[in-house]
Amino acid sequence: MIGKSWLADIQKQSDAKPVDKTVWDLTPLFSSDEDPNMARNQELIERKNQEFIVKWKGRSDYLEDPLVLKEALDDFEVLLRNYGFDGSVGYYFWLRTNQDENSPVLKAKFNKIKEFARKIENDIQFFQLKICKIPQEKQGLFLDHPSLALYKHYLEVSFRGAKYTLSEPEERILRLKYDVSREHWVKMTSGFLSKEEREIAFAENKVERKSFSEILHILDDSNKKVRDGAAAAFNDILQKHVDTAEAEINAILEDKKISDDLRGFSRPDQERHISDDIETEVVDTMLASVSAHFDIPQRYYQLKAKLLGLPKLAYHERNVLYGAINKSYSYDDTVRLINQVFTQLDPAFAKIQEKFVKNSQIDVYPRKNKRSGAFCVYGLMFHPTYILLNHTGQLEDVLTLAHELGHGINNEYMKEAQHALYFSTPLATAEVASTFMEDFVLQELLKESNEELRLALLMKKLGDEVSTIFRQVACYRFEQALHAEFRQKGYVSKSEIGTLFLKHMASYMGPGVEQSPGAENWWVYWSHIRSFFYVYSYASGLLISKSLQSSVRSDPAFINKVKRLLGTGCSESPKQLFSDLGIDITQKSFWEKGISEIDSLLTECEQLAGALGKI
Repeated sequence: MIGKSWLADIQKQSDAKPVDKTVWDLTPLFSSDEDPNMARNQELIERKNQEFIVKWKGRSDYLEDPLVLKEALDDFEVLLRNYGFDGSVGYYFWLRTNQDENSPVLKAKFNKIKEFARKIENDIQFFQLKICKIPQEKQGLFLDHPSLALYKHYLEVSFRGAKYTLSEPEERILRLKYDVSREHWVKMTSGFLSKEEREIAFAENKVERKSFSEILHILDDSNKKVRDGAAAAFNDILQKHVDTAEAEINAILEDKKISDDLRGFSRPDQERHISDDIETEVVDTMLASVSAHFDIPQRYYQLKAKLLGLPKLAYHERNVLYGAINKSYSYDDTVRLINQVFTQLDPAFAKIQEKFVKNSQIDVYPRKNKRSGAFCVYGLMFHPTYILLNHTGQLEDVLTLAHELGHGINNEYMKEAQHALYFSTPLATAEVASTFMEDFVLQELLKESNEELRLALLMKKLGDEVSTIFRQVACYRFEQALHAEFRQKGYVSKSEIGTLFLKHMASYMGPGVEQSPGAENWWVYWSHIRSFFYVYSYASGLLISKSLQSSVRSDPAFINKVKRLLGTGCSESPKQLFSDLGIDITQKSFWEKGISEIDSLLTECEQLAGALGKI
């Protein structure tokens, strides 16, 4: 069991060696940006891919004989496991461009390796395209053959997406134009924002210059003057770049429409559902269930405004912490707390975290030109997993690290359990591990709290769940409206985008939050809307995660089923994965159950606030 006071445990460990490896160690990939081994790695990647192409390009027997297809898929799995299309070089420079988004040298190197990989992908795409075009009347022969059991779901997914797959020359064109029609636009806006700095007044004689990512954190400062000043600076940055973002978003919306029309998708989000191996009906059921309960976040924001002594919250104040939990959490303390929680859940989780920290797989602190936000990423199966943070010592940063470590743990279990064709997580389940770990860390903080602190922490927990579930569903609805508006008009102005954005944000925030001047531009920096319809996974992931958490609390041995789930990768559809655990995600009642837990938590907060005389 975790000690009654984790803080006391931390203080006892003050003589322990501090965590000081806070920048990625990329030497398991290459020693530097100029490592001569890069060229040799590219030569190896090209040779191995060409060997596969020469062996299988001119053949059709693998489309007729299950045993031959087994041989071909085995070869393909080895290729993806050990080499991929851009090898270690592509992974290395992707990571480096996130450490410095505005280095033209790094951009050039990354673009060259992408060009290299794109050519290989184009040359080898014949293999998957031919498999998915196996006639429907012959598909059963392959799906039911014992020798192909290891690849059955891969084939099911391939056959299902066949009707949306174009010819090989057409697919080649779409792949070739991807960067210039989309990726460069998105990186342009992100790069402009990450360059920005502004002076923020923290006290009468204390003014500090802060980067864009740092300003994002200061928006939640407990001092209203400070956060209002940060909001003015933030809005100024967004206003400066809104014209660029307007051009960017319209360009990628048009690119999306062209691709959808060519492929024959009936709605803009259908491609997302097909690629995520999830039924559109499941997503629609979840969206409708959450949207029907927007009264919950509206009650939450009204309660928070009262607790903060404000008539209503300004838009940028949604995430301001209530109560005395604005203490600073050093990175060392954060690592120790999370390690204790993981140890209680399962020692294997803690060991994975310790490996990440020891091997400098976490880039911790914000820097100018470094990408804002946080992520966890993996390359090939033998590559190290890396986590990016922008840790500034707030409670939110503790939960962010727990969240990203959940992704990392998920990845490590997939490495152990799956082959390369299943080495990925369906988006619908991608956020399950992350929110699972995050919630258990927050629960640890709740254990020793008095009523005042409990109210503050529960409000924090509610705020996170409102953002993860209700805000993301509102964002999904905004995306749907944005794509529909573009397809009707052919171009959407910044003011029209802003109007749509505020409409959908207000739909879940309600009267407790003021749609204050500048808020209409906050879509400019929201990266998820560039990864079209990605955000539903946060809501589905947390609602599913809550079910798993409940099972673990009822029966600690259930953690073994969770661990098996984490290793499943793409070997089964999300629907089947959770069916195996006794969870039916096709039913509205399942989603309603998770939402009711949030409603109960909010009621507890309202009653506790009343008992304490806060409202």
